[in-house]
Amino acid sequence: MAVASSRAPSKQARGPRGPRRPRGDGLLAAIFIAPAMAGFLVFLLWPTLRGIYLSFTRYNLLTPAEWVGLDNYRRMVNDPIFWGSLRVTVEYVVINIGVQTVAALCIAVLMQRLTTSSLLRGVVLTPYLVSNVVAGVVFLWILDTQLGIGNEILGVLGFDHVAFLASNEWVIPSVALINVWRHVGYTALLLFAGLQAIPGDVYEAARVDGAGELRMFWRISLPLLRPVLAVVLIMTVIGSFQVFDTVAVATPGPGGPANASNVLQLYIYGSAYGRFQFGYASAMSVALLAVLSVITIVQYRLTRAGETDLG
Repeated sequence: MAVASSRAPSKQARGPRGPRRPRGDGLLAAIFIAPAMAGFLVFLLWPTLRGIYLSFTRYNLLTPAEWVGLDNYRRMVNDPIFWGSLRVTVEYVVINIGVQTVAALCIAVLMQRLTTSSLLRGVVLTPYLVSNVVAGVVFLWILDTQLGIGNEILGVLGFDHVAFLASNEWVIPSVALINVWRHVGYTALLLFAGLQAIPGDVYEAARVDGAGELRMFWRISLPLLRPVLAVVLIMTVIGSFQVFDTVAVATPGPGGPANASNVLQLYIYGSAYGRFQFGYASAMSVALLAVLSVITIVQYRLTRAGETDLG
């Protein structure tokens, strides 16, 4: 007797590389991505391409853009104020990144090793909730040469008053420390999250071998934190090169005193909206984009941000 064989239908059609996704998934994904993609195209990609085009033109908003080729870039290379602004910006970045990274790393380690209080972590993050403009205004009052409470405290301790925000020597370190105060808590929480990802049994094994806290930090915490630390450094360096509002609010005049705080973003803004030289301002913006791209690539390669030592 012939036995009829039947084959159960497959629950899901399979393609050459695995199960096929329902056709509606692609449309649903496109719907979810569309708002972010629209924002990216309108507010990032198009302004970037427009700025690159304007960097080769003479444009003042009142007349059509006039193509001038590389004239804006030649002017930039021979502009001493541009190079001075770049030097001031680099000085700010070095101070800000150096102090902020060390302080944030210490705070993150202390939060990991000494406390589990969510309240304390919230307090650490509090300065980040203050806008740069508000922080600049508050510290402008605190560090005022004559009436600021900071200088009053120095006077009580027997020191002379210091023009923190009105002297060539102190203005950039002061602005850098203002931004360190505001951002160090957020940076510390990012590093703290990275420390939380390190398995606890690694520390337990080190304690059994007689390692102290300092040795565990140098031999365990810091090496295993490297990928997170690298990403944090890349983010903070990019943000530091774009400093603008704190300088604009807290320093005397645009870039004062005597261009000592004339960071690159402030000079670009002044060229565009103060002197209506949008072509030249665009050329400096493109140069800043190129500098940040090179720095980011170098940082990524040197710090091996895409690799981890965790097995």
